Amino acid sequence: MPWTASDIPDQSGRTALITGANSGLGLETARELTQKGARVFLACRSLEKAKAAQATLAATAQAELIPLALDLADLNSVRRAIDQVRAKAQALDLLINNAGVMAPPRQLSAQGLELQFAVNHLGHFALTQGLLPLLDQRSGSRVVHVSSGAAYFGRIAFADLQGEQRYDAWGAYAQSKLANLMTAFALQEQLQRRGSKTQSLVAHPGLARTNLQPTSVAARGSRLEGLAYRLMDPLFQSAAMGALPQLYAATAAEAEPMAFYGPGGAGNLKGYPSRCRIAKQALNTESRERLWQISAELSEAALGN
Repeated sequence: MPWTASDIPDQSGRTALITGANSGLGLETARELTQKGARVFLACRSLEKAKAAQATLAATAQAELIPLALDLADLNSVRRAIDQVRAKAQALDLLINNAGVMAPPRQLSAQGLELQFAVNHLGHFALTQGLLPLLDQRSGSRVVHVSSGAAYFGRIAFADLQGEQRYDAWGAYAQSKLANLMTAFALQEQLQRRGSKTQSLVAHPGLARTNLQPTSVAARGSRLEGLAYRLMDPLFQSAAMGALPQLYAATAAEAEPMAFYGPGGAGNLKGYPSRCRIAKQALNTESRERLWQISAELSEAALGN
């Protein structure tokens, strides 16, 4: 039998934080968790977006919804969000690093880093490090990194991480999604070494209809890309279906670290949650450790730690 949202265990008494909770996969993930009784921090780029998500979910929520401003493109905003969560929660059961941007023209974060690397990877890296003390308070807590099938085509360009010498929007996106996968594994190894009961898992949604596609098309002004999405529409599944792999990673008793979960259909494009093959570079321990060290140095320098 396929695993569906109805298989999510009771989440009463648990606290989750979801980035990008105002739309798409994040909103669907928040909807399912709060209907199962989880208290949810709705971490969105602005407080207005977070409050709008709160209003959308309020009618069916079975626990508190807490709007939280979190701009992953600004590590100072990440630090403020960490402080606010620490002030409102003594422990955290789930951290779902879901938010992302996809293939915009080259832009820079508040700290002068390439936007996709900053938002999809580094902002979540810093957020996770800041919230690990809260996750450590709960036995069975989990961090879920939301990657993409694009990770299979990714390459970590260590000599040009920020695309200063050569920038390709889709290449930078694939790099950031591979970084999510590598970070999930590297974090799990670190958690195991220090005897933590927190687990680090990773999932991807396949081809899911979210606001990422139209936003990407609008940002790039690409009519050809827009046409391609329209032609590919039959391959896409709903955001609710796309959210299932990350919900599985977050809540299923049988979900395990060091695995990659995604849709189980043809090409892992759509379908119910299943294990997927792992991108080759993500299996390279040396590359994972190198990326981790660079990420730690960048986040610490930007935050003034």
